[in-house]
Amino acid sequence: MAESGTAPSSRITLKQRAYDAWFRHTHQSRLIYNTCWEDPRADRAMLRLDSASEIAMITSAGCNALDYLLDDPAAIHCVDMNPRQNALLDLKLAALRSLAHDDLFKLFGLGRHAQIDLIYRDQLRAQLLPESASFWDRNLHWFNGRGRGSFYFRGASGDVAWLVRGLLKLTRPGLRRDLIELLDAPDLATQRELYQRVEGRLFGPLVRLLIRQPATLTLLGVPRAQRDLIAQQYPGGVTAFVQDKLRWLMTELPVSENYFWRLYLHGEYSAQCCPNYLRPENRAFLRERLDRVHLYTASFSDFLQRHQRPLSHFVLLDHQDWLVAHDVDGLEQEWRLILQRSTPGARVLLRSAAPEVGFLPGFVQRAIRDQADQQHWHQRDRVGTYGSMMLAEVAA
Repeated sequence: MAESGTAPSSRITLKQRAYDAWFRHTHQSRLIYNTCWEDPRADRAMLRLDSASEIAMITSAGCNALDYLLDDPAAIHCVDMNPRQNALLDLKLAALRSLAHDDLFKLFGLGRHAQIDLIYRDQLRAQLLPESASFWDRNLHWFNGRGRGSFYFRGASGDVAWLVRGLLKLTRPGLRRDLIELLDAPDLATQRELYQRVEGRLFGPLVRLLIRQPATLTLLGVPRAQRDLIAQQYPGGVTAFVQDKLRWLMTELPVSENYFWRLYLHGEYSAQCCPNYLRPENRAFLRERLDRVHLYTASFSDFLQRHQRPLSHFVLLDHQDWLVAHDVDGLEQEWRLILQRSTPGARVLLRSAAPEVGFLPGFVQRAIRDQADQQHWHQRDRVGTYGSMMLAEVAA
């Protein structure tokens, strides 16, 4: 690990400034993630949550907070600077409280419900925070099934999924059929055979071009700092990174369990392949504990400054990649607050686009201990879009 974060360079090109400006505009004006792209199965195995756990985490799309709730923690504090991400989790909480399972699955399993206007008016809206209700009053049509057909083709990341799916349907229908067959493969041997057949066609010139574009990466939530990390540290750059990650997922892990990638090809989950909050056997357990989930629209540091109770777990996703490139003082402040708010032995989980997390300040390195099982779970993560993850324990 480096002794401290590296200050961002002052020599920024016009193209880089444009990337940064587009990223800021997109993240300040749009819902980015319509589903979480971190594997909660890996997270829960590493975090080891229990009834005494009090978690602070980045909200994202809220799916993983609901997954963590199955471990019966005392509280989950979901923090996001983007109020639209919290509005999405707020709607999921209201749906879990009020809707029959069939209606819940239509809404967040299929991404569409023919009676969305009615159930929103009669069962959901009154439960929402005012800012959440204001957002969904404007965007409820995302769930009506018309136009793009699914909520999961809405928002910034949904735009990319919708575009790629449309391109495949129009220009490569045979490839799309083969990809659907791959996702239905019954075993790893079949997966490997099918993926070998499609890989060359999947990563053709058009897809390679899309992967490299700042506009595409911004819609997927990838800032310039992360793109640069991959370009500088991964042999072959961004295209090789994506290709190698996808090859691993499709040839080494059972695709029948991979609801993440299935979603963006089909635009919906299946009853057998979906997040845990959409499974009927988990419904009663979750409903009894929904009041333990708390929403905050703030930066992580702002939340920690206001929250005085000690916390046992921190789930930071990958936002520190951005901090180390743009706000080293903010990175150090966040870590000082994490250490101040930590219980002895608190666990901190973060991800990075880099092959290893090498940007922690020296005082952080002296205060934490890396945990041995992180590399195993990084390799078992069903999303597979990060360069590394780090699980650390705060020293007593």
